[in-house]
Parts: sequence; structure tokens; C-alpha cells
Amino acid sequence: MKFIFRNQSFSFEALRAAGFAVYGGADLGEVLVTAQKVKDGDVASWHRSWKATAERVHLIGSQALAAGHRVSAREALLRASNYYRTAEFFLRENPATDPEVHRLSARSRETFAQAATLLDSPAVPVSVPYEGTTLPGYLFVVDGSGMGRPTVIYNSGYDSTLEEAYFAVGAAALSRGYNVLAFDGPGQGAALREQSLVFRPDWEKVVSPVIDFALSRPEIDPEAIALFGYSLGGLLVARAAAYEHRVAALILDDGLYDFYAAFTAASPPFFVRWIDQGRDGRVNWLTAVNARFDVGARWGLQNGRWAMGARSDADLFRKTKDYSLAGIAPRVTAPTLILDAEHDHFAKGQPQLVERALTQAATTLVTLTAAEGAGEHCHMGALTRAHQVMFDWLDDVLAPISEQPTADRSAEPDDPVLG
Repeated sequence: MKFIFRNQSFSFEALRAAGFAVYGGADLGEVLVTAQKVKDGDVASWHRSWKATAERVHLIGSQALAAGHRVSAREALLRASNYYRTAEFFLRENPATDPEVHRLSARSRETFAQAATLLDSPAVPVSVPYEGTTLPGYLFVVDGSGMGRPTVIYNSGYDSTLEEAYFAVGAAALSRGYNVLAFDGPGQGAALREQSLVFRPDWEKVVSPVIDFALSRPEIDPEAIALFGYSLGGLLVARAAAYEHRVAALILDDGLYDFYAAFTAASPPFFVRWIDQGRDGRVNWLTAVNARFDVGARWGLQNGRWAMGARSDADLFRKTKDYSLAGIAPRVTAPTLILDAEHDHFAKGQPQLVERALTQAATTLVTLTAAEGAGEHCHMGALTRAHQVMFDWLDDVLAPISEQPTADRSAEPDDPVLG
């Protein structure tokens, strides 16, 4: 499905930004006038146009806030946060040192933080203890009663952020009586930009501290914690659940079995052989040539080198091999919803591999189609449909749990993660 742009990456990212309108993260008119000023496939014009819109809407929000117009301020600040994130997205030439990357991502966080204080449902900034430091997060709660409720733990993906959680799952969860605990893990959002923490494949080492933190909060029902994995997060949470058994359910949006296979799906056989043979010079030469002509490929490699701490493109390809459910999936026992997008250009066929691999878990595979507008990766542009599937399934899975007496759902004594 093409949206505004012919370039696939620009089309998808514009759809992603616009799709958040359903939860107040965009206004369609603003998206259209912004896109009109973008030259298709030109990163510089993308950055300029989205930044200008973000700054204009940010000013509207600041003025409304100063004048005491709470709702207007919240609405504008939520949109500004999404637009700042979108403006920063393709700036990956030297992201670790580019001041514009840090400036725009900081503004995305700041505007969201302001909007969070104005939400009808409380949003509490939190810091999750993690290996001598902390991970930034938000706890979105249904109300201020302090009553323990079923809770969704949001895990970002290859390029998503903590603030995006509100649009990706948070608002939909709150409207259905679920709390949401969202965080930036290594390789994501502020954890990458401010702390230089890069991705790690053993995601259970990330999720277990997050669950420890969740269990310290009275607002979270310890028997009704679901892990939600967004994009690459779908693989990460499935991996984590193989070792961390304190979760009642998994939602994989979308299912991803082998990141390396997805990463190389469009590569010719000789290129894959070069990677396997350690011919780094040839690999790096060919990826550099391809990146000159393919915006999406260039972005994917640049973002990956940064987020995964890779020295080169060849090193990045090798690092992605560690992100797989092979030999691990049978350890997952929690009921799992595996979402599949009919025209997913990132992970085509991967959800079916996940379903076959989860031999010890009750699985439900749902393919959302292009005919219903939900066929793109993570069902961008059709979030209400995707959320209906997710939460209707989660309601059914958690209902029997809520009717049972409290049981010990702690990790197994010999668990390699929790000792």
C-alpha cells in the first residue's frame, strides 16, 4: 500500500506517523501539507519539513499550556512529539555524534513528557533498575485508585521509542482497563541516545528487571502481566519468555523468528556466502554501493550499526545472527498471539515460522489483510483493527486466570536468568 510517496521507506514512515492520528498523535491535514514539501526519497527535505511542522505544533501546544487550555495543549504536544520523532528518523549518517539527532529526540521526549502530565489517565515517569544504571519508562495507569490491574509491558523494536508506546498500544489498553508499563531498552530511544546502550540478543536479561520492577508496583496485578513486542520486539519478548516465566501472555506484533533471515531475505545467494565466508571487504563494498541508491537499505544499515554497536555492515550482519528463536522457542509456555501482516515488507513469512516453533505454547496466528487496510508491517494505518484483535484475545486469555486462586508464578528455581 503506497501512502503519499512512491519510495517504500518514505511511504511507510509517513503512514506510521499518520496512523497515530487515531490516538491523537497526528492530524491528517498536518501530515499531508508536511508531505507536500518533501521531495520523494530525499532525506534532507524530509528532515526539514517534519521538523518545521513539529516546531509549529510545539509552539501551539506551549501557548495553549501557558493560557491554561489543558486539552488543546495535550493534543498539540502529543502531535509534536510524534512529528519530532519522524523528523529525526532518517538522520543516520553519524547519529551518535549528530547534535540534530539528539536535539530532535530530546524534543520528542520533552513534548511527550509535558503531554503525559495532561492525560486523563495518569502517566508516571519511572526508572527501571538495570545492571548498574536505569532504563527510562512510563507507567500508564487506568486511574489513580492504586488497584492492581492487568498490565501490558511494552517492548520497542529496531527503531521505535518509549514515547511511541502511547500510540502503538497505550491508549488502546487504557480504554479497555489495562495498565501499560513502557520502557526504552538497550538499543532503543533514550537508552541508546543518552546512555549509549546497544541491543543485546539475550533480552531476558532486560525483561526480568522490568518484571521485577512491575511486581513492586501495587497498580500491577502480578498474575496478569502480558508482554507486548513491537516489530523486532516481537522476537525479543518471545526470546525473553523462554527464560522468564512470570508472564501470563505474549503479543507479538508481528511475529519474527530469525532476524538474520529477515535482514538478508532480499540479498542474492552470493552475498550471503560472502557473509558466511567472512569476506568483509566485499560485503562492505556492495552494501555501500547499494546504499547510494536505496534509502531504506541505507537507513537500515546505518541504524543497525548504531543501535547494535557494529563496526561495519559485515559486522552488523553477523550480529543479527544472534537474534533467533532457533532451539529456544520450545521453552516458551505462555499463551501467545502472533500477528501477521499480509504485505509485511520486513518479515514476510516469519510469523508462520514462529507459530510452528512454539510447540509448548497455545498459539493464535492472525493475519490482517490489505483488503482491510491492515496489511502493512505492524498494521500501520489500521491500529484500531489491530488493537481489537489484540485486546479481545487478551481479554479471553486473562479471564480464566483472574478466576483462579493466586498461584506461585515465579521463575523456575533452576532458571538460568534468575538463578
